[in-house]
Amino acid sequence: MNTALSLAALISLLLFAGSLSESSVDQGAKGTLVVVNQLEHNVSLVEIALRRRFANIPVGVNGHEVTVSPDGRFLYVPIYGNSGVGKPGTDGASVDVIDVGKRLVSSSIDLGKPLRPHRAEFGSGGLLYVTGELANALLIVDRTTQKVAGEIPTSQPQSHMFVFSPDQRRAFTSNVGAGNISVLDIPGRRLLSVIPVAKTIQRISISPDGKRLFTHDQDSPRLAVIDVSDNNSAAYKVSNWVDLPGVAYASAPTPDGKWLLALIAKKHLLVAIDLATLKVTKSLDLPGTPSEILVTPDGRTAFVSCLDSGKVAVVDVPAWQLLDPVVLTPGVDGLAWIPAN
Repeated sequence: MNTALSLAALISLLLFAGSLSESSVDQGAKGTLVVVNQLEHNVSLVEIALRRRFANIPVGVNGHEVTVSPDGRFLYVPIYGNSGVGKPGTDGASVDVIDVGKRLVSSSIDLGKPLRPHRAEFGSGGLLYVTGELANALLIVDRTTQKVAGEIPTSQPQSHMFVFSPDQRRAFTSNVGAGNISVLDIPGRRLLSVIPVAKTIQRISISPDGKRLFTHDQDSPRLAVIDVSDNNSAAYKVSNWVDLPGVAYASAPTPDGKWLLALIAKKHLLVAIDLATLKVTKSLDLPGTPSEILVTPDGRTAFVSCLDSGKVAVVDVPAWQLLDPVVLTPGVDGLAWIPAN
């Protein structure tokens, strides 16, 4: 009798401990985290609840970024080359396509010329848009034919990252060495204007309502806010500067539009900017030099890739605390999210 009770009590304790362990890392993030490693030339698929990498898929040299097809079945990894922005090295000319179910590269899209393709996003009609740094353009790829269907000129070098407006009728590219942003008309496939920002900038994000752009001065600890709420693109300019505790590399807003989360690379910090006051109100120490940030669609979890340590920080956004990180290998960079359904 006592033995049975002891066994039952032990099982209950183990189950309780297991539920605590799972809840401490799950935090409602239901899906698969996709992580690109630009040093090891692979893409990892990670089950967040268990912090478990269940697939490791080789890609070309070097993939930096990744995006998910609208149906969640394929990943698209632009193959940039073996150097950094503006530095000598190889010039990538393709996009590797990963079949998620088969966990392998199923095809590679030939972009036709050396471009250093970097950021890819899906727009309306299922077309894939990819920055082509050496072409000073945003490329349009038909994923059905796997051919380039056109280009939209940015007129600026090093068009590295881009974002769409919520209606996907406009795109905005951050042009690193030029220190400006190109405004593109997507249906018209034309350049509308160029917004001067600073000597050098890195990366770009947009508020959920599409009214404000954010980019990051690489020579001063400040973040640029650009009002793009009307259609007069020729008048777009920096409307505010946000003082930061260090130079920011990247940022991402929360889906509710209350916060902008920004990465302070050299100080290994994640800071939260209140978008109502444009003031930094919170910060967290990160386990390495941050490269990219991804906020889940429900806004509850943020992931930050830390290039040098090989860790992906996991942040409980409402509680503003770090959870157990995903431990991979140095080189982790681009991130994407495949929802559980």
